[in-house]
Amino acid sequence: MKGIKYMKNTFMEKKEDVKRNWYVIDATDLTLGRLATKVATILRGKHKVTYTPHIDCGDYVIITNASKVKLTGNKLDDKMYYNHSGFPGGLRERNAREMVEKYPVEMVERAVKGMLPHGPLGRQMYKKLFVFAGPEHDKQAQKPETITL
Repeated sequence: MKGIKYMKNTFMEKKEDVKRNWYVIDATDLTLGRLATKVATILRGKHKVTYTPHIDCGDYVIITNASKVKLTGNKLDDKMYYNHSGFPGGLRERNAREMVEKYPVEMVERAVKGMLPHGPLGRQMYKKLFVFAGPEHDKQAQKPETITL
């Protein structure tokens, strides 16, 4: 067959060959959505040359100072977070201001989790995320590198 070019083999990483790094990100004065997209990219492994869509090839991420994350516009009052207990009348509504004051870790975790795949692979990636409200974290033994966004 003249003139037909065949594709070369595409590199696919095996889950046994994945090398994982640890990164620390300081969330002080970073916008929530922009922080979440960068973190989700690292958790998925899309920043690596060896990215494979069906393999969890991402790295571990530690986010510190989650309580100092920034929201733009009127989101502090307008953005709502909903939970439902499953029972009648069990809907709980909280705005972003209440989340920043009382539950900053949950707010950042929700933002990142929403940007990961929704399924078993995404749940596996989400387990590599560690969020702390203050500047201290308990993962010094892993010798994480600091990333500035």
